[in-house]
Amino acid sequence: MEIKVNFLENLRLEAKFDDFTVVTDQPIRYKGDGSAPSPFDYFLASSALCAAYFVRVYCKARDIPTENIRLSQNNIVDPENRYNQIFRIEVELPENISDKDRQGILRSIDRCTVKKVVQTGPEFQIETVENLDEDAQALLMAPEGDTSTYIEGKDLPLEQTIANMSGILADLGMKIEIASWRNIVPHVWSLHIRDAASPMCFTNGKGATKESALCSALGEFIERLSCNFFYNDQFFGEDIANSEFVHYPNEKWFKPGPDDELPDGILDDHCLAIYNPEGELCGSNLIDTNSGRTDRGIVSLPFVRQSDGETVYFPSNLIENLFLSNGMSAGNTLPEAQVQCLSEIFERAVKKQIIEEEMALPDVPQSVLDKYPHIVEGINTLEEQGFPILVKDASLGGRFPVMCVTLMNPRNGGVFASFGAHPSFEVALERSLTELLQGRSFENLNDVPAPTFSTQAVTEPNNFVEHFIDSTGVVSWRFFSAKSDLEFCEWNFSGTNEEEARTLFGILEDLGKEVYVATHEDLGAPVCRILVPGYSEVYPVEDLVWDNTNMALDYREDILNLHALSDDQLADLAERLEASQLDNYMTIISLIGIEFDENTVWGQLTILELKLLICLALQWHEEAQEFVDMFLQFNDNTVERNLFYRAVNTVLEITLDDELELPDYLPNLQRMFGEDTMAAVVGSVTGEVRFHGLTPTSMKLEGLEKHQRLVDSYKKLHAARAAKGGL
Repeated sequence: MEIKVNFLENLRLEAKFDDFTVVTDQPIRYKGDGSAPSPFDYFLASSALCAAYFVRVYCKARDIPTENIRLSQNNIVDPENRYNQIFRIEVELPENISDKDRQGILRSIDRCTVKKVVQTGPEFQIETVENLDEDAQALLMAPEGDTSTYIEGKDLPLEQTIANMSGILADLGMKIEIASWRNIVPHVWSLHIRDAASPMCFTNGKGATKESALCSALGEFIERLSCNFFYNDQFFGEDIANSEFVHYPNEKWFKPGPDDELPDGILDDHCLAIYNPEGELCGSNLIDTNSGRTDRGIVSLPFVRQSDGETVYFPSNLIENLFLSNGMSAGNTLPEAQVQCLSEIFERAVKKQIIEEEMALPDVPQSVLDKYPHIVEGINTLEEQGFPILVKDASLGGRFPVMCVTLMNPRNGGVFASFGAHPSFEVALERSLTELLQGRSFENLNDVPAPTFSTQAVTEPNNFVEHFIDSTGVVSWRFFSAKSDLEFCEWNFSGTNEEEARTLFGILEDLGKEVYVATHEDLGAPVCRILVPGYSEVYPVEDLVWDNTNMALDYREDILNLHALSDDQLADLAERLEASQLDNYMTIISLIGIEFDENTVWGQLTILELKLLICLALQWHEEAQEFVDMFLQFNDNTVERNLFYRAVNTVLEITLDDELELPDYLPNLQRMFGEDTMAAVVGSVTGEVRFHGLTPTSMKLEGLEKHQRLVDSYKKLHAARAAKGGL
């Protein structure tokens, strides 16, 4: 994590990281102003807070209340050496907590990350640099010596792959930092990397070694840059929206017909039969969210149809709404990228079929598993930790290169089915295991859901989305039947990457699927995006009409200009929101594609609260009271915001009652809620204060630092594409 420090007045300092700001000072006796804790005080507090966090995680996983648990930390300083200290952490537990959980809580404290870093002894590297912003990839592993480590599926050594991909990101001006590593069982590594300047741009990597996991993360970062995935559904800002191109130099724009018909030139007959079977899809459904240029039309991207080599244009809106990140990959060579991309498509499609059809898969015999001792060692470690593991052949009788590793958690009855795919049986099995533990600790495995016999629950579309995002969807109990629906097959599709790519394309051809491929090599690494209509979508096709992310275009400009709207415009906005039947608890972040700081009122604002604030601004008191009641019943906002609305509710009740007078109650309301809060409440109810807590902004995104960082990230990519002049 990159932490930038600014020097304030006197001895005050300001540290900025992610979306947070921490201010430090020194006590007056050290010539400070005593206005904030010192840096060392924050360090000491971090240890106690980290210990308490692990206690909370342990208790939450076991439904143990923490209201009566108290924790404290004292630091005992050696008088001979003040740098030699004992951190004494004490925890007070209620009598009704069992001895087993008492020991578990103590062990959880022992997992404190701050404690482990201090005990390990961090290495400090202190140096001067020419420019902090250009000191890119400072935390990435540098290859040591002349070692060349090859693994199956990679056309270059891991060390060379890391160097090449790190160089690509450095040339873009992106400073990549490693936020975390995990290695909780042997031969299973994962890590989280992100852009230090825009932490919303992040990826996770996994592998059997530290180096292979880093390659995985860097490759995923480059693929998501090349395919614009980091910026899905987000507003690019007016500068990009008005540029010669928005997404890629080879994009094309198509104007909808006079009655909003789909224009000629987008998609082909095969795709239209899938995406517009009833003729309901309109041109306006396919306007892209990123630019919002309804005047310009539908921005579409070229894909090559594999059956005949023809170019077909796909609206970017359709891709973003239906495919998410499915079907994109980077590699050292194009065939390597294609194999990875096609493998993931099969992994997700086969997984969906298995889950929705509630299939029982055959076990992999122990004699076969024994051929892969590193994988067996990882599985055995999980078993020793109390997690039974099932290793299943998910190839559906040798038809697809897919494996499955399923973890059962006897602590909470949950299960976690992890799938992996690759033409090599061993690599697919390894990926199933590394995917299972990617970014997870043992505590995280307590959050997996229990199986069900409800067919409706496992076939519900959102269940597949949950499986796609982090594999935490629900599976059927029928999956665990000892009587499998298929025979075990020790399959093998291995060959060179060129041969494997041909084989995987051939499987799709045999299934009768049309395949469309876009290749991006402008950043310096081959990246492909593969679409298989009717097979590789993540979201249902109906979303294009009924739940399209470009609904943002109906509200974005008005909401960003909220403070400048007239009463008539506000009334129109309120009425459109009400008529839209959108979920009241959808966040404004999701609705309009703007990344507000989540620690602000904007960042937690929902459609319901926005309606409420508009009603207050318009003096629609009865409607405002109705929305306040809904807000107070169901919300997870801050304590401060809840108290504000409790006070609003009280003042509205007084205002709407002809027999009550606000001045009679104001003194005690001020004592209850505070004078500042009541001033904001009374002003909101009288209309003198409009949109309390929301800072003014506009389509120019002023004050929206988090979103501006995301846009700045995209501008680096956009500039690189403009400089290339093509793909």
